[in-house]
Amino acid sequence: MITLKQVQSDPEVAALIEAGNAHLAAKGYTDHGPRHVSYVSRTAAKVLRALGFSSRLIELAAIAGWLHDVGNCVNRHNHGATGAVLLLPVLRRLDVPIADALLVVTAVGNHEEETGTVTNDVSAALILADKTDAHRTRVAHGQPDPDDIHDRVNFAICSSRVEVDAEHRAVRHRLVMDDSSSILEYLQIYLPRIVMCETAAKYLGCSFELVINGHTVNNKPGILESGELKAEN
Repeated sequence: MITLKQVQSDPEVAALIEAGNAHLAAKGYTDHGPRHVSYVSRTAAKVLRALGFSSRLIELAAIAGWLHDVGNCVNRHNHGATGAVLLLPVLRRLDVPIADALLVVTAVGNHEEETGTVTNDVSAALILADKTDAHRTRVAHGQPDPDDIHDRVNFAICSSRVEVDAEHRAVRHRLVMDDSSSILEYLQIYLPRIVMCETAAKYLGCSFELVINGHTVNNKPGILESGELKAEN
């Protein structure tokens, strides 16, 4: 079976990631290079490992996380689908079995919130990992542009971690933000991504909880069904 280390050591893969990050950097985007893909790879694998998935799926999730943004070297628009098309011949050259290669490219092709759909366990893990990467270390050169909401939001986040509560089937994203931005600004950017994380967690049989500065931002699991929250007349 192909391993993450084999993928990471491939010069063509490295060139695709570098080119994608350089393209986005020129457009003023936050980091999409080795730091970002390393986080996504590690977190996608962590989610499936904590939930008891097979070693094969855990490794494929790690690989998908490392590869998911290569389409940015062509264009930011539809970079998921573009990346999937670019990656299939690369994975086949690396002797990845076709079934495994297709799991990876389907996940990569569906990780964008504008066009993506969760259709397998690897894609669910990839989405949860990619959409939770928000932190001040993503800001280019460590200096935020005060006129860029993405810079302001990411720079305000001084702590970000994903927890997997296997017993209660919950994936929890905990953030700590300072007052250089706000939860409202965070939601302006991340709301569609949060909804996608809820869908991805549900696919894995889990709830998704977003906790910012100690407060759960989205509905707690089961609160609406239990009748605890009632409209006042």
